[in-house]
Amino acid sequence: MTLLVTGSAGFIGSCFVRQHLAAHSEPVVSLDALTYAGHLSTLAPVMDNPLHTFVHASIGDTDAVQAVLRTHKPRAILNFAAESHVDRSILGPEAFIQTNVVGTYRLLECARAYWAALPHNEQATFRFLHVSTDEVYGTLGPSDAPFAETNRYEPNSPYSASKAASDHLVRAWHHTYGLPVLTTNCSNNYGPYHFPEKLIPLCISNALAGKPLPVYGDGQQIRDWLFVEDHTRAIRTVLAQGQVGETYNVGGWNEMANLDVVRLICTLLDELMPRARGGSYVDQIAFVTDRPGHDRRYAIDARKIERTLGWKPQETFETGIRKTVQWFLNNQDWVAQMVQRRDQ
Repeated sequence: MTLLVTGSAGFIGSCFVRQHLAAHSEPVVSLDALTYAGHLSTLAPVMDNPLHTFVHASIGDTDAVQAVLRTHKPRAILNFAAESHVDRSILGPEAFIQTNVVGTYRLLECARAYWAALPHNEQATFRFLHVSTDEVYGTLGPSDAPFAETNRYEPNSPYSASKAASDHLVRAWHHTYGLPVLTTNCSNNYGPYHFPEKLIPLCISNALAGKPLPVYGDGQQIRDWLFVEDHTRAIRTVLAQGQVGETYNVGGWNEMANLDVVRLICTLLDELMPRARGGSYVDQIAFVTDRPGHDRRYAIDARKIERTLGWKPQETFETGIRKTVQWFLNNQDWVAQMVQRRDQ
């Protein structure tokens, strides 16, 4: 029994690998292309674990993926691999099409051929779990109900459009070929090892460096915040209990405006590491021109996964963000190394 985890050196994929190996004796083969946001330091706690094997390859490398499948014979493939930063997708969408669409297609084709050749009893238990985002649903108005699994897809950025396309491919490979798939659509993740380009890790790293804390527009864009370890617990639950062909929305039940998130980070930093020159980190907040086509509100209705599989988040935003800020304070060398990678 083995799991193949793609995108394993990224933020969410590495959390899944670390969490799974801490809880189980089942081997994990992790595969990652090690692009700018993927770094082996995220897997450092498990690199010497005899149950963990790392493969440096892209999901678009059919030969490499086929070799892994032949050698390790996994019972499931969990696809975390993705380009995920909206700003980068606006500046350079082609990489997102290549990884999120073409890469997912090639991974699906490898999985389909592998699954078709399995003995009947192993075919019945094999799973392909695809990790996606709430951004495929578009944007919500202030009084709209949160995104349910039945919401239609209305992606508004190159990133979300590429993830929507990958979701459709996964669905089609199930309905056309019978591949036993599961899909999860999550809200905004945060937590340890988060690459410092997204809002929360960027603000923490900038605050400590004495730099401005950039807030788009009026800062009233609302997101549903999900602690990464809660997310990976949900994925483990879906893998173990999810119904083939189903989609499960995973959210934290924590809607907050971006500006309020930044202010809370500043309050925690004021408490945990006061500025040497005095005053509050709030003084570093700087409003900047809004992102083109910026979605106003995301929110996840996570009642289906709670009702059918019994999962719900363990962390509130207040407990999760405190753990996150403290982790970044305790790991400033890692943060500095990632900032250097980001700015190259």
